Amino acid sequence: MQTTRESTVPRPEYPRPQLVRDRWMNLNGPWEFEMDFGRSGKEREVYRSEKLKTQIVVPFCPESKLSGIAYKDFIPAVWYRREFVLPDSWSGHRTLIHFGAVDYDTEVWINGVSVGTHRGGYTSFSFDITEQLRPGSNVVTVCAEDEPRSGLQPVGKQRREHHFIRAGCDYTRTTGIWQTVWLECVPQQYLSALKILPDPENKRVHIESRIKGNTNGLSLKAEARYQGRQVGSSVAEVVGETAYLTVALDEIYLWEPGKPELYDLNLTVQNGREPIDTVRSYFGLRSVTIRDHAIAINGKPVFQRLVLDQGFYPDGIYTAPSEEDLKKDIRISMEMGFNGARLHQKVFEPEYLYWADKMGYLVWGEYASWGLDITTSMGLERFLPEWMETMERDYNHPSIIGWCPFNETWDNRGTRQDDEVLRIAWQVTKSMDPSRPVIDTSGNFHVKTDIFDIHDYDQDPESLRAKLEPMRTGEGIYVTFPDRQKYEDQPYFVSEYGGIWWKPGDKQGWGYGTRPVSEKEFLERYRGLTEALLEHPRICAFCYTQLYDVEQEVNGLYTYDRKPKFDPEIIKAVNSQKAAIE
Repeated sequence: MQTTRESTVPRPEYPRPQLVRDRWMNLNGPWEFEMDFGRSGKEREVYRSEKLKTQIVVPFCPESKLSGIAYKDFIPAVWYRREFVLPDSWSGHRTLIHFGAVDYDTEVWINGVSVGTHRGGYTSFSFDITEQLRPGSNVVTVCAEDEPRSGLQPVGKQRREHHFIRAGCDYTRTTGIWQTVWLECVPQQYLSALKILPDPENKRVHIESRIKGNTNGLSLKAEARYQGRQVGSSVAEVVGETAYLTVALDEIYLWEPGKPELYDLNLTVQNGREPIDTVRSYFGLRSVTIRDHAIAINGKPVFQRLVLDQGFYPDGIYTAPSEEDLKKDIRISMEMGFNGARLHQKVFEPEYLYWADKMGYLVWGEYASWGLDITTSMGLERFLPEWMETMERDYNHPSIIGWCPFNETWDNRGTRQDDEVLRIAWQVTKSMDPSRPVIDTSGNFHVKTDIFDIHDYDQDPESLRAKLEPMRTGEGIYVTFPDRQKYEDQPYFVSEYGGIWWKPGDKQGWGYGTRPVSEKEFLERYRGLTEALLEHPRICAFCYTQLYDVEQEVNGLYTYDRKPKFDPEIIKAVNSQKAAIE
């Protein structure tokens, strides 16, 4: 991946690995900053200010140590300000400003003029700021408002209590900018969106694209390459703002877990033979299907040996200190014999998914649904737009083998979930992507789902085996909350189990069940619980809680700073045993 030349810039790597252009400017680093506890900044026209009160290091949230602020109490609104100068070579082109993610309600001004708003804390957005720019120095101002206790916004594992309360499996909040901010130079007509549909059975790949600007007479050329040599190309006319084309492939290499074959994809918007816009991308050829109560990849059942990954970091909170830290989380998981992860209650940044693609690591694309009240249709209004943005942004990653919009949709103060919220979310997800399985709500309470999954933190391997035994003999199916959900012959996934508490000497931490008294007892319990799932002929996947400790939750296989608590080879030996379903 391309990086900026300024090695001192935090998170300097190119932030959008599936649609790469050469001309861009990273705006990470020191910004002016202010906390707005009265949310009065817009009335006071802070966006016209010449200077804010203090500084922050972007892209780290003000709650984090790396931001230079480390303020952990509730922050209703925050303001950012930074000056920038564009290269002379950008003159005559268009300039876009991109935000990887900002939590939650955002408005952006350029030189005191509002250029747009965005609602949602997890997805990327951008604005064309060409008309607001002036020669020389320019100013970008950002306001983000955040109210995690409102019930009107999803917060995932962000704590909704005061920071002094170390509440179970909720952690430090994130407010404002938490992913890279960057500028991009594009031509007057440019490719703005790309959807890649792999079709390995027919030895081809389909491409849907959107092009901005006056597209009369334009075409889109696609060239697929494998290890530097061309293996397919195609050209299609642009009609309106879209171009659809199919590239037949001369050589077929399948993307599989642990064997991540990837093709490079070069795309050119052209007028006749004159190139106007060129971008670089990549894709993997793989299919995901359901067959014989299993999830198959490229037609072969693959037992998913997953681990729960929360995506938190001691010094960066939601934001990894470096790209290497993202890659490391995948590597340490694979070193313990896991072949993938549930990316839990958070939309992970694109660079993480890039490395999952590169390393052949299976992941479930999930969403930070906790904190959102879904007892009425208002929940759907707040949920659906950003979930659709999530799917559109991440659709092309071959590592994503399923979608899961909600997790454990518990009743809200005695009021049940609105089942139609989950049903419609499932329908929209399947409409946008019929190529992947969809779990409506992981654990409970299922309404419409392709995979039936449960969460069970039983700490006794024999007790867990007994619950699952009727499924082996055909006498029945173990269903948690049978009064609220019904099994309908789907593949069966134990998507949370274990959570074994292990931090000797720590009496303040939190975990599931009784604490083992020795490392030997921990490992015996881990082996027993995991083997109960691997050996079962009707279970197609498991997900262990969790990869590493997060703050007070001490049931990780690694510590919060990613040091192994046990010899990784011991855990790997358990996880790597042959599964009954393979």
